[in-house]
Amino acid sequence: MAALESTLGLFGLEEELTCSICLCLFSSPVTVPCGHNFCASCLELSWAGLSGGFSCPQCRATFAGRPQLQKNTVLCRVVEQLQGRSEAKGEEEEEENEDGDGKAEGCWAGEPPVPCDSCQEAPAVQTCLTCTASFCAEHLRPHRDSPAFRDHQLCPPLRDLQLRKCPQHNRLFEFFCGKHGACICSLCLLGHKLCPTSHLEQAKAAAQSALKKKLTELHNQGERTARAMGTVKTNQNQSAETASRKKELIRNEFSEIKAAIEARENDIMKAITEEEKRVWNKFDYIYSVLGNKKNEIQSLKDQIEMALTESDDILFLKRAAALQQTSTKEAFVPVVEMDQNVLHSAYQSAIILKDVVKVAVIQSKEKKEEAKPVKTKAPPAVHPNKAPAGKKPQVPHQTHKEKSVPPALKTSQETGTKEKKKAAKVAPTTATAASKELIDTFLKKPREELLQYAANITLDYNTAHNTVVLSENYTRMSISDTFSGHKYHPQRFTDYRQVLGFQCFKRGIHYWEVQLQQSSFCAVGVCYGSMERQGPESRLGRNSRSWCIEWLNSKISSWHNDVEKCLPNTKATKIGVLLHCEGGFVIFMAVGEKNNLIYKFKAQFTEALYPAFWLFSSDAVLSLCHMKE
Repeated sequence: MAALESTLGLFGLEEELTCSICLCLFSSPVTVPCGHNFCASCLELSWAGLSGGFSCPQCRATFAGRPQLQKNTVLCRVVEQLQGRSEAKGEEEEEENEDGDGKAEGCWAGEPPVPCDSCQEAPAVQTCLTCTASFCAEHLRPHRDSPAFRDHQLCPPLRDLQLRKCPQHNRLFEFFCGKHGACICSLCLLGHKLCPTSHLEQAKAAAQSALKKKLTELHNQGERTARAMGTVKTNQNQSAETASRKKELIRNEFSEIKAAIEARENDIMKAITEEEKRVWNKFDYIYSVLGNKKNEIQSLKDQIEMALTESDDILFLKRAAALQQTSTKEAFVPVVEMDQNVLHSAYQSAIILKDVVKVAVIQSKEKKEEAKPVKTKAPPAVHPNKAPAGKKPQVPHQTHKEKSVPPALKTSQETGTKEKKKAAKVAPTTATAASKELIDTFLKKPREELLQYAANITLDYNTAHNTVVLSENYTRMSISDTFSGHKYHPQRFTDYRQVLGFQCFKRGIHYWEVQLQQSSFCAVGVCYGSMERQGPESRLGRNSRSWCIEWLNSKISSWHNDVEKCLPNTKATKIGVLLHCEGGFVIFMAVGEKNNLIYKFKAQFTEALYPAFWLFSSDAVLSLCHMKE
């Protein structure tokens, strides 16, 4: 009874003692670090060809390196014991069948037994492959007792015995042709002498090994596919996070833009409100003066009425004489008007800001449209991922202002990514070369060609310093300390004797000329309209919003962002200024000189530019030349 219970216990563990790769009992079982067991040969096949990324075939646990596999001796003994019990049980069943137990060996449960070919009544217990017949226990006895049948090959009863014979030679299949993939008999070998052939057992073993290898490859391929799916999901989540962060940054940028516009609106409204308050206070004062005048008149009326009621002639005459000497002036209402310059300047500021925003938005849209690749219909015969032979893929044109920015999400193929990186490296060099070539082109042009870009500049009196006198239709500026000064204006320079041109330039090419005096103390340049009007930041060239050339006797310097650069001297008194808004440069030239270049500034202009002028000494004079367009 104890032996029976032990046997039943072992057979209950048969599922636990099965390799999950080949689905057979363990053969030389080994244990991996995660605790699972496999056949040594199966695991070796599973890890064949791997240099890293070793993992458990059952739980997918990964290991840093290839684990050192040791044979599980305990598990090996249990498997051997189970196999020994199975063999013993098989022998007992065979003996029972030999004794006529009534059950044919090898019959499947629920299937009819294979009949004996001799008696056609009793179920067969074995099949003789040599005789190609199945026999019951009684008719099988000669095969067991007689030496003549000793070499016959016996096996469990076979129902499809005729299917195991060669239909051509009526012999059992003994070999397998690898070329034709068919089982053949010994006589068929003559027709397959050039084919690779092997015994059925060897072919079966080779096929099992090949299928196990294929199973391992499929398992590895499945793992790689699972890892690829994980990578795709990770990239998807990362792209979503990147887009979310970029959206937040863009919201912040637009919030700052809105705040800047609102701040500018508040400043403009404040200027108008202050002007309104000033006029309101004047009217309040005039109203109070007129009220006092009215009370004075009413008081005089009351005194006259009282005097007329006086009965005493002497007192009446005294009062009448005093009242007649009292005189009142006619009510005068002075003219009080709002400063139209302030209102007009505020309104113009709003219009300029609106235009700047519109231009910026339109330019941004145009750049975005230019950056889009041109889509063309590919010929039907050409693969969609390959360009037609003899044609290069179209690349969006880049201007010198555009910056090559790597995409936030690199989902293109490796070749496209390399081309983008290469273009990003080449673009700055190309843009710089193109800009230099453009500047050189304008420097080589004679004055007659530059006159086609002529602009007649006039001086804006609202920006002129109080000591700057404008004359000759606002084309000449000089200094006068006795000048009574201009009216207050928020755009007026208060600390330096400077004035801006009335015209501003946001796009295009413009050229104007300025006449200087010999040994002048002055500066000529350009600036943004947003440059400060008071304080150190309002000095021309001493901030990031202005560019200028200065003359101090024989010394000439360029100034921008409070950085000075000394320049070669020139005797020219007529200076030409060439502004290229899209090209991003302004050139100062000595008109009439052979080497006419004085200096050139290169920048990316972000606002409208105004001509700017500065006089240092009281005797200095600047005149704007009339340009013949």
